[in-house]
Parts: sequence; structure tokens; C-alpha cells
Amino acid sequence: MEPITEQDIANFLINSPDFFERHAQLLASVQLTSPHGNRAVSLQERQAEMLREKIKALEQRIMEMVRHGNDNMVIADRMQRWVLTLLRVSESRELPQRLADELARQFIVPQVAIRVWGVDDAYADEAFASGVSEDAQAFASSLTAPYCGVNNGFEAAQWLADPSVAASVALLPLRAGAINSPGAAFGMLVLASPDSQRFHSGMGTDFLERIAELASAALSRLREA
Repeated sequence: MEPITEQDIANFLINSPDFFERHAQLLASVQLTSPHGNRAVSLQERQAEMLREKIKALEQRIMEMVRHGNDNMVIADRMQRWVLTLLRVSESRELPQRLADELARQFIVPQVAIRVWGVDDAYADEAFASGVSEDAQAFASSLTAPYCGVNNGFEAAQWLADPSVAASVALLPLRAGAINSPGAAFGMLVLASPDSQRFHSGMGTDFLERIAELASAALSRLREA
């Protein structure tokens, strides 16, 4: 006869839910090792410890949800103020600079630069419409999502006020519709920081995509008719 194994006992108890009803005195005598030291504790005390641990984990998750909710509210509020600034700009030629300045202010970005090409003749001599090579335009068109990472000597980084301190950058292509829409880009928005981890390859880009799409919509009034 084969010896009874722990699995046999476990299977028996699973298939005999009324066992401890018939032998209730056993529950009081069961001793388990506490995870908080090597002392022996009763089954009831061990269950209470497990419940306290579960409650503590749930409380931590709730606090994280509250914190994330508060962070999202702050971001939404800043986004609204940024969009309101864009809507209040009546002079189109002032829009790129106001867009960049307010973006830097609301989201605490050390440096922001913007270039737009294919603009109406009325804006052809503006700073935001100059100094962009065909290679840079092609690179912008190749992006279907924001580039986030180290500054690898991108031409777009030279549009910043001080490229030498741009350790990490986010490059946002500007195009009609969604950021991943087909078609060529008509501009690029550059965010930069001296912190090499401010914009990194592993970060989420959903928020940056919304920024790019809103900026594209606002700047569409500068384009050729």
C-alpha cells in the first residue's frame, strides 16, 4: 500500500468541506508559523494576519489610485489652460511662439522650439518658418509617434535657445489629423531638458501625442491655402 501524501490529504479536505464541521476541535489546535518571525500562531490568528496584509495592500492600491487621479486632474487642468491660450491668440504669426512659451510654462519644460514649413507666403519670413532642411522635414514625416530619448545631435535640437544643455528631447511631428495619419508632416515641436531621463525611450507617449495633435490643429491656419 502506497503511503498517504500531502496531496492526498489536501484532496481529501477539498472534497470533504464538512470535515472541520465534524471535527471543529481540530481548528483550535492547529498551529502555523507566523511570517513575522518563527513563533507558532493559531489558525485564526494566521487568518487574521492574512486579512490585515490584504487590507494593507488594498489601502496602498487605493492611495495609488487617488494619487494618480490627482495627477491626472493637474495635467488636465494644465492642458486646458494651454489650449485656452491658443484659442485666445488672434494674430496668427504670434501663435507658434505663444504655443511654445505656454507649453514650457504649464508643463515645466526647460526648452521648447517649433518649426513649421509649407506656410502661407505671409509667414514665409518668420523665424518659425526658416532654417529647416529637407532632411529634417523628411525625418519629421517619418515619425508616426513622438521620439523620446537622448539628443543624438538632431538638427531639430539646433532650433532650441541653448542646444548644448539639451540632454534628452521629445520630437513631435505636426501633421493634419492624428499623429500617425498618413501624409507628410508640416512641422515639428521640440521639447528638451538637461535631465537625461526627462524624455526617455521607455516613457508613455499618449500625452505627447495629444499635445502634437492639438498643436497641429492650432497651427494649421499658417499653412498655404
